Amino acid sequence: MGQTALPPSPQGLREQLFSAGYIADEDVASLVWMALSLERPMLIEGEAGVGKTAIAAACARALGRPLLRLQCYEGLDLGQAVYEWNYSRQLLEIRLTEAGSGGATTGVAGSAQEALRSNLFSEEFLLQRPLLQAIRSEVPCVLLIDEIDRADEAFEAFLLEMLSEFQISIPELGTLSARSKPLVVLTSNGTRDLSDALRRRCLFHYLDFPSLAREMHIVRTLVPEAASRLVEESVAFVQRLRKEDLDKTPGIAETLDWVRVLFKLGLQELPQDPALLSHSLAALLKTRNDRWGVTPERVAKLIDGPRIGQDVGVAGGLK
Repeated sequence: MGQTALPPSPQGLREQLFSAGYIADEDVASLVWMALSLERPMLIEGEAGVGKTAIAAACARALGRPLLRLQCYEGLDLGQAVYEWNYSRQLLEIRLTEAGSGGATTGVAGSAQEALRSNLFSEEFLLQRPLLQAIRSEVPCVLLIDEIDRADEAFEAFLLEMLSEFQISIPELGTLSARSKPLVVLTSNGTRDLSDALRRRCLFHYLDFPSLAREMHIVRTLVPEAASRLVEESVAFVQRLRKEDLDKTPGIAETLDWVRVLFKLGLQELPQDPALLSHSLAALLKTRNDRWGVTPERVAKLIDGPRIGQDVGVAGGLK
């Protein structure tokens, strides 16, 4: 995978991201450009479904870099995130050394055991997990640390050394410094407060659901085969749906899936009959409560909401 040089301006990077299938606004393009220029991590916060993870994947495609992902969860420890020793290989090495020195003199056996002791805890016997892989990679990568707010504060504290110095301390080996510096993307759904120390080390951006005009632009670009009226009415429906009391608000990915479904059903515009939309709502509503709660009556009201011009308002200002 060939590495792509950093463009001289955020606009150039925005064009690269567009070529990689991600429609970035000026704020996101500037954030990524600054992170690359300053070699600083970026923290992207926002509700689930707004496209935080997609930014990291798009950066990897646009820059021609491998993508490494660490999915955070409660109880995440260094063994899953950073490294662990390959105990089976270490045990095999011990047995091979013992077998090889079985008939040797005491001095030769002692030398073999000494060499074994110094060799067992070397990088050769490390199982590298995403964080260590990212800094020991020979080529720069994109490291996605997804949903950092799900990990506990102890793990967050461990990250500080890596995010500040791009190095990791291993008791048996010492400090391993970066061979290349990754582009680090941390995402957070805001389920808990992150420490000030972590935030200080990162460039920050809050990613919200897109405006109606912007979401229409995204859908038109990524689902160009769909009729313009279908896109307009479907996106307006989703925007109104997001204002309902839902367990899980549909994100941009759900909008794209739904428009693709409607297109494959042969629709050129949103039907006025709620029954015709009932089964297709599986692409938008992802919990039992939401499926039951969004009744045909509520669907009818969402269909009959403000017309496109009223929804968009002054929609000309796409960034």
